[in-house]
Amino acid sequence: MENQLFVYNTLTRRKELFVPINEGRVGMYVCGPTVYGDPHLGHARPAITFDILFRYLRYLGYKVRYVRNITDVGHLVNDADSGEDKIAKKARLENLEPMEVAQHYENRYHKAMDALNVLPPSIEPHASGHIIEQIAMVKDILKSGFGYESEGSVYFDVEKYNHSHNYGALSGRNIDEMLSGARELDGQEEKRHNVDFALWKKAAPEHIMRWPSPWSDGFPGWHLECSAMSKKYLGDEFDIHGGGMDLVFPHHECEIAQSVAATGKPAVRYWLHNNMITIDGQKMSKSAGNFISLEEFFTGNHELLTQAYSAMTIRFFILQAHYRSTVDFSNEALQAAEKGLARLMEAYGNIERLQASGSGLNENIAELPKKSFEALNDDLNTPVAISYLFEASRIINTSLAGQLTLSAEDIEALQAFFDLFLFDLMGLRNEQKDNNASFESFAGAVDMLLNIRQQAKQNKDWATSDKIRNELSALGFEIKDTKDGAEWRLNR
Repeated sequence: MENQLFVYNTLTRRKELFVPINEGRVGMYVCGPTVYGDPHLGHARPAITFDILFRYLRYLGYKVRYVRNITDVGHLVNDADSGEDKIAKKARLENLEPMEVAQHYENRYHKAMDALNVLPPSIEPHASGHIIEQIAMVKDILKSGFGYESEGSVYFDVEKYNHSHNYGALSGRNIDEMLSGARELDGQEEKRHNVDFALWKKAAPEHIMRWPSPWSDGFPGWHLECSAMSKKYLGDEFDIHGGGMDLVFPHHECEIAQSVAATGKPAVRYWLHNNMITIDGQKMSKSAGNFISLEEFFTGNHELLTQAYSAMTIRFFILQAHYRSTVDFSNEALQAAEKGLARLMEAYGNIERLQASGSGLNENIAELPKKSFEALNDDLNTPVAISYLFEASRIINTSLAGQLTLSAEDIEALQAFFDLFLFDLMGLRNEQKDNNASFESFAGAVDMLLNIRQQAKQNKDWATSDKIRNELSALGFEIKDTKDGAEWRLNR
């Protein structure tokens, strides 16, 4: 039962049994961030969603090559192939090099992912590091007849492609309606049709990020990078492509067209998309200006927040909703998630307090892993899986209250259930335990310094003794000498 994973394929619009192209191996590509600003809750959701899938596929025994890209060039302010590059614009406003901007925000993204306990991907390619592959793919598309050069730029001919293929298969859009509804070109435009998209853009004189190509000094189109990098690391055909629903059109629709034009194959077997994080029903995004950065969540430093929320509260908040449903931000919802997670962690801590009596395995406890696997196999239904963790918590608390007898087998099964589903598969951490461990290390370091100071006093090395005391005092420690050594406390 554990390997009967069903996923909702956006392309076919139905749940399908997951069967990898190559037995025992899975190729997965997920669109990563455009690194021109602080990571926010909207970035956290796809990262956590596909982290769960990554963890579960590995648990099922698959060898997974998980590729998540970094967009550091080519994503223009306007998705219709116009405007400045988002990173170049940020660099101009802050008087920095574009790659300086990209590196800064990539570092902040990784720091946030570490806090959220998101596992790193197998490969994390950068668009700027794969210009050669992107140029090669443009050449292949031109050879197929689905691309055309215009004034140093290269565009994809959507109308021509649609004559022999279905442009709009992923998004459900009707290309004929799109063509008839598009504004007429005045003869001065580079594109043949308004719906055509850029494969390569000729750089304007002031454009900083540019590379030589057979057509011009320029830069790749945003849609091209994912097709080229997924092809390089996962081959012409691979299993899973993921991302947010906001990428279905035009980004992923264009990826399908590019791959078919370049290789004659549709590339992806299963398209998976997570839904949006919203505020008052509106998508949270940088462009809408309504986003709250993850750092602001962690510190509580935002006008919409009534308190700080830990990284694990954020992760649990996201996992309490199915990945294909919208999640609307509110302080009340986050506070409820905080309390719910605390209940689970408290129950887990209480397992060691359980007293065993009798023998045999309680049927209800034995069923918990099976039901949880059924939930995850049903298109990663994390909220249902979490409900069984709450059921296990109820059993633990009932036993502690003296209203339920548990055997040693029961206690061992509960321990294993929490270890697997709460920590390994859901990827949650026991922050209270981590904090306690951090404090123990911190306290141990202070005690070690005071032991060195005590040894210095015994050796009449008053300079060293005074230096340690004074510097600890300057850091906010109150030191009190006693007949047995020294006691300390931190005043701030």
